[in-house]
This record gives sequence, C-alpha cells and structure tokens, in this order.
Amino acid sequence: MTEHFERDRPRLRAVAYRILGSLSEADDALQDAWLRVDRADTSEVENPSGWLTTVVARVCLNMLRARDTRREEPLDEGPRTGTTGPDPAAEAQLADEVGVALLIVLDTLGPAERLAFVLHDMFDVPFDDIAAMLDKTPAATRQLASRARRRVRGVPAPEADPPRRRRAVDAYLAATRGGHFEALVSLLHPDVVLRADAAVVPTPEPFVVTGVEPVARGAMASMARARFTGVVLVDGRIGLAMAERGRLRVVLRFTFADDGLITGIDVIAEPDRLGELRISVIDA
Repeated sequence: MTEHFERDRPRLRAVAYRILGSLSEADDALQDAWLRVDRADTSEVENPSGWLTTVVARVCLNMLRARDTRREEPLDEGPRTGTTGPDPAAEAQLADEVGVALLIVLDTLGPAERLAFVLHDMFDVPFDDIAAMLDKTPAATRQLASRARRRVRGVPAPEADPPRRRRAVDAYLAATRGGHFEALVSLLHPDVVLRADAAVVPTPEPFVVTGVEPVARGAMASMARARFTGVVLVDGRIGLAMAERGRLRVVLRFTFADDGLITGIDVIAEPDRLGELRISVIDA
C-alpha cells in the first residue's frame, strides 16, 4: 500500500487541494490519511487507488466541517512562509491552474456539496462511492452535485460590461502582479477614487484615496495578494477577488469612464460585506 500511496500521491494531493482550496491543508490531509492507511488492514482492498481516494476524501470532509469552529486567520498575516509549509509561489501557481474564481465559488458550497462536486465532476468518482462517504443515498448525493454544479458553472459577462472593461481589469491584475507601475497608471482616470473598508489594512475606519499616483502606489502595495487574485463577476459585473488559501478575502469592484479608464475602485474585506456579494465564474 505504501507503493500505491506514493504512486497516487500527485492525484491524491490534487483531490485534497480542490476539496480544501489550500495547499498546506491538502498536505496536512495527506499526512493524516497516510497515518490512517498505515494503521489499516488493507489485505482485502481490491481497488487501492479508489480506496486511497476515499480515505483522503473522508479526512478532507472532516477538515471542511471543522472550519466553522476554527478561528479565521487575520487578513494582514498574508501567506504562510514557514520552512515546513508549501512555497507561496507554488500555491499561487496552483491556484491559477485550478482557477481562483472556481476556488472562491467552491468555498461558498457546504462540505457535502463541495465533496460531491469535486469528486464526481473533477475526478469521475461514482456517486455510489461518494454516497458511502457522506452517509447518503446515491440519489441524494447526485442532487448535491447538481446543486453545486449550478453554483459553479461559469456565466458569460453581461453586455453592460464591454470587452474593453474586461481587458482593463485583466491589465490591472497583470500590472499589480508584475509591479508595473506605469502600466497601472495608464489604466486609471485622472480623477480615480479608491475606497476601502476598515478590514482591508486593517484600519479603525474606512479610508479613501484619490488621484492616479496615490491609487497606483496603493495597488503596488498589494502585489503579494495579487498572486492569489482572479477575474470574476461581482454581482454580475467584472471585478477581482482574492482567495489566499482558498478562502475569499478581498473583492475589488470597479467603475469606468466612457473611454474605459477606471474611475473608481471599491475594496471590500469585511466578512459581512463579502457574504452579501454574489461571486460567479466567468465563462471563457
């Protein structure tokens, strides 16, 4: 079974990451799963890969259910950089590969919905097997996946957001990630205004920044967060969302002038405000 586990480790890690949305938690889940495997009697296991997937999925399900009782990490702590944890750059790359928007929408699902959708739609695990993990009937499990699929399915950007606005938001994210100050300045209207709530920095009160260069300098200060940020629909309009470790942390809503320049940026990080937003995956 050790050989099977090591051979399947990349797939098992991919399963855990998509269920949990966090590379560090996925690695913790694999470690816990291995301890369970090492103690188990596997003499009658006929399908080692399927059995290992079940073990990892059960561990991940327990971790999802425990999240509500665990203290959330403050926004300003940033990604973990401990020597034993995953490389933040590697986690950011993996988030890009999976899709930040997808991770954010997955985070809005309940544990059972998320497990059913990830295992069936992403890894072709039969509903009968998933039902056994959830202690539900296959029919009920199929309904869970169906509900999750409706939440996750990408939708096209509305006509009210012309393509140049999508290009502007894409360019804003690219400039922020790359630290390209002049490129960012070129996207901003001379009278641009940035408004951020008290949870963004955090500060005692919400704050307002006006003018191209001050707003651009503020954006440059968020380069680390930009690695975990993706283009999404925010209440049906083009925006950005940051999901470091798979949890929705910050949303940026934009307003535009007729010429496509950005006139306003609303930065939202307060949990209550984030909970009121409708975040959708954009259909490519």
